[in-house]
Parts: sequence; C-alpha cells; structure tokens
Amino acid sequence: MNPRDIHTPVLLERCLELLGPALDAPGAIFVDATLGMGGHSEAFLERFPALHLIGLDRDRDALRIAGERLAPFGDRVDLVHTVYDGIDAALDSVGVGAVHGILFDLGVSSLQLDEVDRGFAYSRDAPLDMRMDQSTGVTAADVVATFSEGQLRRIFERYGEEKLAGRYARAIVAARADAPIERSGQLVDILTRATPYAAQRTGHPAKRVFQALRIEVNAELAALEAAIPAALEHLVLGGRMVVLSYQSLEDRLVKRVFADAVASTSPRGLPVELPEHAPRFRLLVRGAEQADADEKAQNPRATPVRLRAVERVREAAA
Repeated sequence: MNPRDIHTPVLLERCLELLGPALDAPGAIFVDATLGMGGHSEAFLERFPALHLIGLDRDRDALRIAGERLAPFGDRVDLVHTVYDGIDAALDSVGVGAVHGILFDLGVSSLQLDEVDRGFAYSRDAPLDMRMDQSTGVTAADVVATFSEGQLRRIFERYGEEKLAGRYARAIVAARADAPIERSGQLVDILTRATPYAAQRTGHPAKRVFQALRIEVNAELAALEAAIPAALEHLVLGGRMVVLSYQSLEDRLVKRVFADAVASTSPRGLPVELPEHAPRFRLLVRGAEQADADEKAQNPRATPVRLRAVERVREAAA
C-alpha cells in the first residue's frame, strides 16, 4: 500500500513554517527523530532542495517503508534504526555533531495503528503485542501476564491516568488465573465487564489502559525525557526544534524541558543578568498550538495534537 494513502502528516505546513528559517540554507541538516513512514521528511526534502535528512525510528517496518519513499532523494538521506533517546549515537554514526532542525512527532504511528497484528488498537482483535520495535523487548501480553496487581494499578494510574486502575488491575489478575490473556479482544472484554455502566458512557473502557500498556512496553516517557534535552544540545545557533505530542503526559514533559531551556540561570539577587546566564533558547509559539478545525475534520489523528517549538539563541558556555 502507498504510504501516502494511509498516513497524513499532522500540522505539516506549520512544521515547515516553524523549522524553515533554520533549514533554508546550503548544508542544513534536519533530524526527523520519529521518521515513521516519512511523510514529514518527504515534504521537508521537497521544500528545501539543499537539505540533508537524518531519519530515526525504532520500527524496522517503518524504516523500510520510509526508505522506499525517500529513495528518490538519494544520498541526501541517512536512516538509522534507533529509539530517539539514542540520538547522540545515531548522529555520531553518520558523522554529524550539530544540526539545524529537529522534529519529534510522538506517539503511535499510523503504520502501527493500521497494522492489526501489532495490537495497538483496542477496536480490533489482535495479538497483544504493542512493541514499536518487534525485534526486541517484552510484549503487552508479557506485562499483563507477569505484573502484580499493584504494578498493573500503578502503570494504569501513571501512564493512563485511569480512575478505575485498581478495579481493572484486579479484574486482569482474576481473569488470567483462568486463562492466559494473549489477545487485545480478550483484554477489552475483561475491561468492559469490569467497568460500571455509567462509566462506559464517558468513553471506551480500554482507551487509557491500552495507552498505559503501550507506554510501559516501549518505555516511551523515559526515552522522551532523555531524548529532548540531548537533542537540544545538538542544535546550532539559530537551530530550531518542533515537538508534536498527542497525550498530556508527553506534552507536560516537553513543556517542562522547554521551560528549563528558555530560563535564565542567573543567581537570584543579581542587579543585571550576566551574559553567560542568559537563556540559551527561546519559545517560538505561545503555549501549545493545536490543529485547526479543518485539519481535525480531514485528519482525525490531528485532534489531540499539541505543538511546542524552540530556537537556540545562545551558544553553550565553553
């Protein structure tokens, strides 16, 4: 299937607008830290003919599809199989230290959602996998089978912000005593039976639990917490970063890292700010931007997106 038919890049024009001033020059290097099927990257390579792309992704299927899609750009493209918190090693592997623009498009990709056998979607029965890199790591079925009731409750609370976390954890532990829980349909049935009727009318019972399992399986928040600060250090003066988040936990983490990046480090009480304590970055947007009504209507996956962006305005202290 043509990736253009199953993947519409979110906030594409806004990303081009925000990152463009840093990329529209000979020798500019752009890092797509969450390459996916290459929709954003293709547009950047077309818009900026002198641009060189370094694309990162943990999903080998995504890298293969993106590689085919971006093949016409030849040696302007380097693709690296890695989680985005491996950005330091990834850039080193292609002989690059400093870059001009970085994009993080977080969350589960269209490819992962649309491939039923990956087990990300609670609306379709599939093996309970949820690994973004299917070559390594534990599956969601492993987590459901081996985590204690307390551990399950904690990840549902922390990563899913689920009010019924305790009830769901108890239901899973009781159900797995009778039979292994190996498919998404089984888990959805267990969660639905454990959900009071009134709560079922406020949203799908499995939504937050599936989110929590996906984050746990892929260690998403831990990777993101390491990746954003590391990526900022690779930006040249005038370099820019855009992050697209799709759930509140991601967005709060990005907001916190950016707030630290744009803050002065001057000790309190100084009458003037010393140059070496001036902020190294500035915010490019006020708060978090959302997709407009037209884009949400055309591409429902843009509905929850929150965009934040920064620019480097000062070199790091020597």
